[in-house]
Amino acid sequence: MLVEYATHPQFLSNTYLVADGGGGPAFFIDAGGPVEPLIEAAERLDLTPTHVLLTHHHFDHVSEVPTLRGRWPELKVLISARERDLLGADGNGAGEAAMGGVEAGEMLRFGTLECHPLHTPGHTAGMLSFLVGDRSQPRGDGPPPRSTAPGGFTGGGAAVFTGDTLFKNSVGGVRAPGHTTYADLRDSIMGTLMELPPDTVIYPGHAEPTSVGQEWDSNAFIRVWRGLDSEGSQQCTALGEPATLVLLGQDYDGGTKAWVRWEDGSDDIVPGSRVERPS
Repeated sequence: MLVEYATHPQFLSNTYLVADGGGGPAFFIDAGGPVEPLIEAAERLDLTPTHVLLTHHHFDHVSEVPTLRGRWPELKVLISARERDLLGADGNGAGEAAMGGVEAGEMLRFGTLECHPLHTPGHTAGMLSFLVGDRSQPRGDGPPPRSTAPGGFTGGGAAVFTGDTLFKNSVGGVRAPGHTTYADLRDSIMGTLMELPPDTVIYPGHAEPTSVGQEWDSNAFIRVWRGLDSEGSQQCTALGEPATLVLLGQDYDGGTKAWVRWEDGSDDIVPGSRVERPS
């Protein structure tokens, strides 16, 4: 599997170009820019992009869709219907009229690659992660086994593009436009993404790649969810309201992400910068 990516210098958001090798079909995942290096890579590798797959509707993941369609006017742009309905409301300029739909349970093929959308809500309601693998590379000898992994993929060299659900050493927040709940985010990570094979490469929506195995072992949020580390109990103020600081972890931008528990017992993931602790 060939994966090229470019990272926005301000947002640290990633745009990916994916193919089974040079000289064939290809697709983009997200389009937050800069896309010029990926256009050059597609031309250098003699690739023919056919689709842009969007994890969710936020500006830093969709803003360069018009640029890609300007270069390849026939590109099909696919996003969950839940996210498509929010495109115009957020004024992100991605061109809602050009969007088609794709949902979990469908499967897209690009050469020897299979792409399985996975519904991973939390950061947004219709957030999709894209599980991509090469069906020409089965694991081990003999016929591929029946898979119980999300998406049913059984090939080798799998990767999952997680949008803003899971990052290296961190997790997505649930306070952005179109968000759902902490419970959704936790279930998306523990019940879907962490059910994938440990060697599955994670390409997040921001910052550096990682793997399922690495996050299972080292991600502070996942370690608490697994019961390996204890929850914190320090009282704090979060978003101006009294709360308990369960965990202050790393975030992809060098800052922090906070798991807090409100006085009514509900949990939330908020920016660490919005949490005040007694001195």
